[in-house]
Amino acid sequence: MLESPPNRRPRIIAIANQKGGVGKTTTAINLATALAVGGERVLLIDSDPQGNASTGLGIAQNMRKGGSYALLAHEAGVAELSLPTGVDNLTIIPAVPDLMGADLEFSQTDRREFLLRDALKNVAAADQIFIDCPPGLGLLTLNALVAADAVLIPLQAEFFALEGISQLMRTIDMVKRHLNPSLALEGIVLTMTDKRNNLSEQVSTDVRGHFGADVFETAIPRNIRITEAPSHGLPVLLYDFRSAGTQAYLSLAAEFLKRSRARVPA
Repeated sequence: MLESPPNRRPRIIAIANQKGGVGKTTTAINLATALAVGGERVLLIDSDPQGNASTGLGIAQNMRKGGSYALLAHEAGVAELSLPTGVDNLTIIPAVPDLMGADLEFSQTDRREFLLRDALKNVAAADQIFIDCPPGLGLLTLNALVAADAVLIPLQAEFFALEGISQLMRTIDMVKRHLNPSLALEGIVLTMTDKRNNLSEQVSTDVRGHFGADVFETAIPRNIRITEAPSHGLPVLLYDFRSAGTQAYLSLAAEFLKRSRARVPA
């Protein structure tokens, strides 16, 4: 069993990257699952209107009800909106199509940047809360960053990996200075790595050289089982436990908890 850090207030982690197709939702699903399998109580909030995290955990459209939109609108609370998944200790607040209009609908709302933060006050039935952000840096992502203790950034090992990350870092810095002073960088996770590909290896080396210890030691390989699992409504850990993808996410979960323990004052 993975060892949990000794603080009981749930840590809130925004999983964000404004670039699509970098393994953000895949990381949200499978890191959450790996932690839950290890005994952590995990709540995953699907804040992406595409709803891929919800689909990847087998949550049908007719089960989603108000979902994360109702949470933002303060129409219902975490306990009412959380749904069980096929993984013990893992619940989800799914995405619904109404999220597509959130930027416009909430643009004139008072404290619009704090809607999610206010909705997550006094949540006690979780050790970790993950927020799967949409690609882009709109109001949904901003709400996640304001609500979060830290940001985890999946970064694909490809030529354009670093393009745009400076913009995300500037956004994180802006949120930290003006809206959420305690926001930290949890780390950068290299995804879709391929040791047989010289370019992938070079990009990985460059990212580690640039960001240093902010990059997780564990990298997620390009793996067909990871790709296949969502079509079955399953995280890769349940789809094929022996796969390289599963073993990588289990390793990432252990490293994630090790970093979490290091953040807790002695």
